[in-house]
Amino acid sequence: MPDATRTNNMPDEPGVPDVSVIIGAYEAMPYLIQCLESVDAQTIGAERLEIIAVDDGSTDGTGAYLEEFAARTAIPTQVIRQANSGGPSGPRNVGLKLARGRYVFFLDADDYLGEEALERMVAMGDRAGTDVVLGKIVGVNRGAPKSMWKETVERADLYTSNIKFTLSAQKLFRRDLLVRLGMSFDETLKTGEDALFTMEAYLRGDGVSVVADYPCYYLVGRDDGKHATKSGTYVLRFDSARALTKLIATHVPPGPERDVLMVRPFVVTLLPQFGPSMLRQSEEVRRRKMELGAPLMRDYWTPGLARRLKVQERLRLACVAEGRLDLLLDILQFMKDKKEPEAVRKGVRGHYHLTYPHLGEPGGLPDSAYEVVVPERVKGGKTQRPEPQSPAMFMRRLKRKARRVARTVLSAPRRAR
Repeated sequence: MPDATRTNNMPDEPGVPDVSVIIGAYEAMPYLIQCLESVDAQTIGAERLEIIAVDDGSTDGTGAYLEEFAARTAIPTQVIRQANSGGPSGPRNVGLKLARGRYVFFLDADDYLGEEALERMVAMGDRAGTDVVLGKIVGVNRGAPKSMWKETVERADLYTSNIKFTLSAQKLFRRDLLVRLGMSFDETLKTGEDALFTMEAYLRGDGVSVVADYPCYYLVGRDDGKHATKSGTYVLRFDSARALTKLIATHVPPGPERDVLMVRPFVVTLLPQFGPSMLRQSEEVRRRKMELGAPLMRDYWTPGLARRLKVQERLRLACVAEGRLDLLLDILQFMKDKKEPEAVRKGVRGHYHLTYPHLGEPGGLPDSAYEVVVPERVKGGKTQRPEPQSPAMFMRRLKRKARRVARTVLSAPRRAR
């Protein structure tokens, strides 16, 4: 690669390691110290590992520290120093081209591993025969995903589990899968490139395992706030959402399974662009966001997807789908004011609806957009669960009500006597 230099302590004729640990590092000091120490301490053993570390044009001593570490560690290590590429995809792709391991693990230079992490994940991948292994992630001075770590699973179902909500690159990937499919990180994306890569591996690989009984990965919150995921303009978020929805649509035909997967880009990537902070933005930015969101809503927004969302999520995206910025701003003001909607019954079957702005008003959104179809927090802090909606259940409730009325009428004369 132009403007790149390489140092290593690789043996002349090394065997194939179990894991190639790929570390892209940019301005990573002092966090890099603990990161590398955690790899050095892995119980899987130095002879089963290799490290490929790419200094992406750092000016804080990151490159020098990588070379110092490579000179003293027992783990075969390559250090590549290159001009800054502008994002994490470039360094990861450089590392991926040089990797020789049966598996690869992408480790961010800010973070660190639990001592048994790679040993446990490799054992899981070998036992289950899966192409992707997720190790439990723990936050350090920052939040971390939790819903997918409830139990260790040899083969997780992508559609019924919550693994689709952890799409960061910090996972164990079988290298044969990546080579066979020609997979790499999209260097045109400045955010969300890891989600695209990981979802493709989920969809095209042979199974995903979850190691939930041991903290494998420590996600560190930097004191200086220099996290790549926090940078970039709102336009980049739409680019990310567009790429991920297109990938899902390419590999999953229309229907319930596609709707399930589309929840992730719509709620995690797209929805935050239409949050209360929009109230502080200029009219120009608001209009531009609506324009960027419209094609995604047109191409991928379905009734099945809508019914998998909470009411306030569904309402905001429905406003985007309908081009109703006026209604959206009223709903966002309601949220900003921390008002809580009440649950009211509407319609012949008496389904619960939440009283967000414009419910039941002519010229507004349809009542179905306000209907409770997943568990919701409502006024008073209670959880409102949707009632069964089949005609049979409705008829049973109607008959029970009729019997109660009949008993009341029959008992009235006896009370009078």
